[in-house]
Amino acid sequence: MATIRPFRGLRYSDKAGALEKLTAPPYDVLSPEQRDEYAARSPFNVVHLTLPESQPDDRSKYIKYARSAALLAEWRRQQDLTPESKPAFYRYNQWFQIPNVPDRFDRTALIALIKTEPYEKGIVLPHEQTFPKHKEDRLRILEATRAHLECIFGLFEDPNRSIHSAITAAPAAARIDTGSDDGVRHSLEPINDPAATQELSSLLADRKVWIADGHHRYETACTFREGLGPRDGLIAEDFMMMALSSMSDPGLVLLPTHRIVNNLPVSRDELVSRLQPHFDLKEADPSHVIPLIEQLRDHGKMAFGLALGGRDGLVLVEKDPSALAAMVPGDFSVALKKLDVSILHSVVFEQLLGVNGHDAISYTRDAHEAIHMAGHGSAAFLMNPPTVDDMRTIALGGEKMPQKSTYYYPKILSGLVLWSLNDFA
Repeated sequence: MATIRPFRGLRYSDKAGALEKLTAPPYDVLSPEQRDEYAARSPFNVVHLTLPESQPDDRSKYIKYARSAALLAEWRRQQDLTPESKPAFYRYNQWFQIPNVPDRFDRTALIALIKTEPYEKGIVLPHEQTFPKHKEDRLRILEATRAHLECIFGLFEDPNRSIHSAITAAPAAARIDTGSDDGVRHSLEPINDPAATQELSSLLADRKVWIADGHHRYETACTFREGLGPRDGLIAEDFMMMALSSMSDPGLVLLPTHRIVNNLPVSRDELVSRLQPHFDLKEADPSHVIPLIEQLRDHGKMAFGLALGGRDGLVLVEKDPSALAAMVPGDFSVALKKLDVSILHSVVFEQLLGVNGHDAISYTRDAHEAIHMAGHGSAAFLMNPPTVDDMRTIALGGEKMPQKSTYYYPKILSGLVLWSLNDFA
């Protein structure tokens, strides 16, 4: 099954400065303005590598990737980034809170190298569709740097939480701590005791791994490896970094991703007319919609919130779940057809409203931002998240959810540990 191994990670030295100024969220959640703000914090901030800038005099759009590679090499020469003295796993903890929940969560992951496998082997499983243009960008930067600059997130089954317990109990070296702008606290501890690394490798060897976050980067790594053709034995290009968490981790949290239809093609009256045969519609102030749809979900009902601008909002409650699922086209499983995101995209957007194409829809994880974006012809559809079991079931069946169906919070912080393929041993 899964082949994982410890590795000599690249980590910032004290010479580079305080970690708060060096780390950043993953490349794909940063706007250009946010990228520039992180870049201004330090000349060694990780975004200089993960999101290199083009310059006005660049002769090619690909020069920026060479710039990232040159910068990585320079930081190593200057010892701003230094390799671990011996191979290690890394225990990674994140402490955080989520809106309207008083509890404080703690999510634990084991950062390791994992051997990339084609999806058809059933060892590493996707659950979400991807955007091709994003994969080309990541492939260019991987080819140029020969390094995995960020860590993707994976999950494994662990019904009795035994592997989770082994990860938390493993002896580790000195811990580093830092915070991120979203209020999350992060810690990283190298686990380099040979007996401990061997035990963890063995425990995970018979597990399938579900990609929770980072499909684009995983598929990029597979493409990168395939380009080399058959080789004898294991090579560096077989592997990439992944943070692995137990599906039974009490700190595992899924949040919704809300949809904004940028130019609603029908009037409000026509919108209501088209939705009414399939949903019970209840007027509600948009600021009250999220608690309402959460309550309905807890009572087994599928529901969406709809913000139309100002205080104009609706709650959409399914009338006949089986009838709605039957409207989803294609030879898909009932489990996939019944998902909120499947109904919203295939039935509400495409069939009822005539909204087609990725460019017609924007996404945000912030409900307040979604509500603020509604109005003047735009409408925000507020969602409940799918469950971890939904993701597991869909992936085991060899299917994929629509893009941006899941949002595991918090994101894996970039810059705590990197891995260069040149350090493979």
